[in-house]
Amino acid sequence: MAVQWPGLILGQLEFYWDFHLRPRLEGMTDDEYLWEPVADCWSLRAGPDGALEMEHADPAPDPPPVTTIAWRMVHIGRDVLGVRARAFFGPHEGLEDADMWDLRLWPDPLPGTAADAIAMVEAAYAHWRDGVRALDAAAVERPLGPKGAWFADDSMAALVLHLNREVMAHGAEICLLRDLYRDRER
Repeated sequence: MAVQWPGLILGQLEFYWDFHLRPRLEGMTDDEYLWEPVADCWSLRAGPDGALEMEHADPAPDPPPVTTIAWRMVHIGRDVLGVRARAFFGPHEGLEDADMWDLRLWPDPLPGTAADAIAMVEAAYAHWRDGVRALDAAAVERPLGPKGAWFADDSMAALVLHLNREVMAHGAEICLLRDLYRDRER
């Protein structure tokens, strides 16, 4: 019997989402979403035009700053899942040349509230999950090609496994920040 790799690698993310991360997002408040547990956190801040922007630096400082739940949720929803889902599974009309890091694929405003952030992450997760679910074994083994930029020769399986790790790592950090927020005054 052949191993059904597409279902297994997607099942890993689905299990984590359904039983670990998504339930832990319930009840998040706006104060919690934007809470800065230490000085000089990276978060979402209003840019020159008033729209929220995600703080970052290239290269990132060493050590990197602590980030807020808002920063982590945007990172998962936009950077990890959203842009990649749109790059590989559409829509990307007029941006066919965009690779999996091209933020032109995410023209949507960043969420300023916990409810909007949860909705964004849910939508990005569903888009990515549905796109991966539609892949057969040959597609999972195929190289990413130009959309993969400097990872063009890596397989879609490698990308899916990497994004699984990203969602699990940053999801765990969100859960820890929620625990710290809940117990901050004890």
